[in-house]
Amino acid sequence: MITTLFSAILASILHVISGPDHLAAVTPLAISSQKKGWKVGLVWGFGHLIGMLLIGVLFLLFKEVIPIETISGYSEQLVAIVLIIVGLWAFYRIFNEKKKYSQPHTHSDGHTHIHSYESDSEHHSHKKEMKQNILSSLSIGFLHGLAGVAHFILLLPVLAFETKLEGVQYIIGFAIGTVLAMTAYAFILGNIARYSKKANDPIFFKGIRFAGGLFAIVIGIYWLYLTF
Repeated sequence: MITTLFSAILASILHVISGPDHLAAVTPLAISSQKKGWKVGLVWGFGHLIGMLLIGVLFLLFKEVIPIETISGYSEQLVAIVLIIVGLWAFYRIFNEKKKYSQPHTHSDGHTHIHSYESDSEHHSHKKEMKQNILSSLSIGFLHGLAGVAHFILLLPVLAFETKLEGVQYIIGFAIGTVLAMTAYAFILGNIARYSKKANDPIFFKGIRFAGGLFAIVIGIYWLYLTF
């Protein structure tokens, strides 16, 4: 039973990290979210699971009635378009940020130093931006789950188990691995972005954000090409 659970976790982790479209979708959002980047990966994982389970149920119950392959194909095209949009949105954020302004502050001992402040609109937009990142990641994860009936094949081992308990264990393991893999990936990216920003290296920080956006656009264009 432990082997079943471990095998499912390993299979789902390999499924997540071997898909460049998976990583490209989360990369710009995780970098933008910084220390909360893990939340982006977490909700993507849950969205992906919901999409996979939905397409799997439709495949089992309504294969002869609903054009599952057509739904899957359109979902793949939509994922590609969304990847491009995410990348372009990352570029927009990079090149349209409002600059900080500085204000001198003098202490009672005569020592003067400079405080830097973000503009009010930027300061209040942080929480809104985080909510947008989480909602976007959840939606993209869901679309990824719908894209490709091949996802359902990953759950076919469930049908070969002798007991229902083993089948349930496999599904649970697959869910754990999917969420764990993307959460860890987003956590690492978010912290890299956070440390680069704290190091007061704006060029490097913008560079990794630019690279994340470019990654999403390139994979989106390539994925869109493959769907035609």
